[in-house]
This record gives sequence, C-alpha cells and structure tokens, in this order.
Amino acid sequence: MKSIPVKKLLTTKPQGQEVVVNGWVKTFRSNRFIALNDGSTISNIQCVIDFETINESLLKKINTGAALKVTGNLVESAGSGQHVEIQATDIFVHGEADAETYPIQPKKHSMEFLREQAHLRVRTNTFSAVMRVRSALSFAIHDYFRENGFYYFHAPIITGSDAEGAGEMFRVTTLDAKNPPLHDEGTVNYKEDFFGKETNLTVSGQLEAEAYAMGLGKVYTFGPTFRAENSNTSRHLAEFWMIEPEVAFYDLVDNMDLAEDFMQSVIKYILEHCAEDLAFLEKRLLDEEKQKPQVERSEMALIEKLKFVSENTFKRVSYTEAIEILRNSKPNKKKKFQYLINEWGADLQSEHERYLVEKHFKCPVILFDYPATIKAFYMRLNEDGKTVRAMDILFPGIGEIVGGSQREERLDVLKEKMKALDIPEEELWWYLDLRKFGTAEHSGFGLGFERLVLFATGMGNIRDVIPFPRTPQNASF
Repeated sequence: MKSIPVKKLLTTKPQGQEVVVNGWVKTFRSNRFIALNDGSTISNIQCVIDFETINESLLKKINTGAALKVTGNLVESAGSGQHVEIQATDIFVHGEADAETYPIQPKKHSMEFLREQAHLRVRTNTFSAVMRVRSALSFAIHDYFRENGFYYFHAPIITGSDAEGAGEMFRVTTLDAKNPPLHDEGTVNYKEDFFGKETNLTVSGQLEAEAYAMGLGKVYTFGPTFRAENSNTSRHLAEFWMIEPEVAFYDLVDNMDLAEDFMQSVIKYILEHCAEDLAFLEKRLLDEEKQKPQVERSEMALIEKLKFVSENTFKRVSYTEAIEILRNSKPNKKKKFQYLINEWGADLQSEHERYLVEKHFKCPVILFDYPATIKAFYMRLNEDGKTVRAMDILFPGIGEIVGGSQREERLDVLKEKMKALDIPEEELWWYLDLRKFGTAEHSGFGLGFERLVLFATGMGNIRDVIPFPRTPQNASF
C-alpha cells in the first residue's frame, strides 16, 4: 500500500479505511500519542498506538525526530485540533533519533541556534513554512513568465564582466595560489589561467539577458548570483538568487507596468495557495512583535501587508517629486531621519522609502527618473542630461524590492558614459555590438528572490529564507 501525504489525509473523510503514512515524530506523549509530520503541511497527524497489536518494546525507539512508517485505520479524532487520526496497527522505524543529542526538540529555539543546525532546521514549523512559501513563489514566478510569453534564459555563472560595477566579485581561477604565473612587473598573468583572462562569479545576468532579448523578444533569468561584499547585516548574502526579465521594444512605462503586474501576481498566488503557512507565520510574527517596544512594532500584520501590495495600485512618483516630499516631511524637519534629506541627488535610504510607502502615499510606490550619478552606466540618459530612466519599487516594511530601468540603446551615449566611468570598451565589445546591429529601446528589472521571500514570510533576517546561507566567514553545510 502506498504512503499518503499528511496534507491529504487531514482532508480525507474518515471511514475506518486502512492507510499508510511516513513521517518524522514531532512529539510522543504518554507512550501512546504520536504527532507525525512529513513536510507536506504545517499540521501534524495524530497516530494513536493500539497496544494489542504493537509491541511495547518498540516504544523505546520512538523519540522526537525518529522517522516512522505507520499503518492503521483513519478514524474521527476524539481530541480537538483535527477531525481525523490514525489508529495505528503497525509501526516500522526507518531511523531512530537519539533523544539526548537530537537538537530540534519540541521547544522554542533561537534563530541563531537554528542557523547552526541548518541541515535540520527545516524540521521546525517556522522553517518548513518558510520553505514551502519559497517553493510556491518559485513556481509562481516561472508560471507568470510562461503565461506572458517569456523564454527562460540561463545566464552564465562564470563571467568576465562586472554588470554592477561595484568590483565585489568572487574570482574564479585554476592558478596555483602559492605560485601563480607573473608578468615581469609582478602582476598575475591571467593569460595562463583556465579561461585565458580574469573571470568571476556573476553578480547579475542582465547584460547577457539583454543580448537574448534582442533576439527572442522576452526573456528572464532566475538563477544564482554572487557578491563578495563583506557585510554581516540581516539583509546581505554572498550567494543569492535573482529574477531578471528583459524585454525588447519596452520603454520605462512598459517596464513599470510589467513589474507591478508581476509583483501583484506572485503575491496573490501565495495568498491563495499558502494560506495555512502564512497564517502560522503571521501568528509567529505577532508573537515576536509583542516582545518589542511599541515604537518598533510593525503597523501591519503579515497577511494585511501582502494584501496591501496585491490590492493597491502602485503610485508612480518621480525621484524629484519624492525628494521634495521627503525634504518637507515632519521626520526630516524634526531631524527624526537618521539620514537627513537636504538636497536633490541624495541616495535614498530604507527609512525614506518606507516613509513614502507607509506614511505619505499609503500604497506601494514606484520611483522613477533618478539622478544619473547614483545609477548604473547602462541606464538610458534622459533629455535633461541629469537623470536616467531608472525605476525602483518600494514596499512596506522593507523599502526597495525591485530595481530596473530602460536600457541605453544609443551607441554614442553609451560609449560616453562608459568613458566617463573608466569602463574599457574592449571589455564589453559584445554589449556595444548590440547597439550597432538592430538596436532598439528595451527594458528590464531585477528582483532579489530572497528579498521577496523575506517580505512574503515576515522573517527578520535574510539568512533564514534560504536553505543554506553563505555569508562572510560562513560556508558550512
């Protein structure tokens, strides 16, 4: 007989039928009641031991964390909390769990402790819920792009270019670290390396995606990216996943339309398909909020925050207008902002972005037409010569979540911008070729997947929304 997922059993009409279920023991009470979970749902199914058919010597092997196969009859539950339970007639122990050393006991554990047990933390309610939401979001993303005529494009992970220009990249090399080949002046001779040049792990698949958008029309990447930023904050990872659509013949307005529709679509998907997990995560968040001082508490519960995004039209505001709003705001005038806004050209911080969303407009916001000096070289220069066709989407509680732009399609303008930033033309000759052969306006945006999962689950640290986080001084597991 095949094993049935716990999620399905919990919604099955109990008629005393024989069933089989596999899972891990969450709790074992009174030597009789087993709470079993297989990861298909946050809820457990209760298995009640029948002492007439099950040998009592077996009970010594049943501890929290043990893997079991339970055969029994599905009946109405005599207790509260669920309407069905299994009257167990046979139990097979796949694998025992030592009661004294198994670290995931049925009690509250700190996030720091669970990060040290990253191989086991998914067995907790919190992390199983987060990872099911993460999986659902992944599906929703692929499904959205498939439904809207996009082609899934695999950008290279090893690259010779720095799309962001920050220089914080992980080097890829086969050279002997202790005795690399050197030029006469003492610098490393990368012509002797595997690829014949200096190469790194990618920080973005955007530039390559632009090339394929100019042949396939609509493409998107969804893959791993890497940044060697020595930052130990709750918002940074060294390895993370990026979603980056690129579309030919799209201007900035088209890009904003796409990004808004996309974000609302994937949020609606998890509201519909992850209701049980979101309800659990919301309760967890509310319990955490109670421990904080009143001034630090979030103004919106998790599900309310998700609906705030999915049900509100995004307000579109130019950077220039936003600066005036912030400069004249009470927090700025009363010096409540950590970073005061004094003049046009300031790089907005999370506190400014959240003020615009949560206090001023009370809806998600798209800022556009940023100063060229604070944005990347590939963004299209506006006629004023000061701003570029960039856009950022701002969400409650998190600030910027999406960044994108209309790309600079004019060869002469792009060359001038690269020259001003000391970006060698020979390094991006192929990128310039796109502006020589059938150039056209095109646009795209980038969304850090973990940032989206963080927002969708209400977790406080980005290390807790990826299975095995990679951060400075940490590449365990």
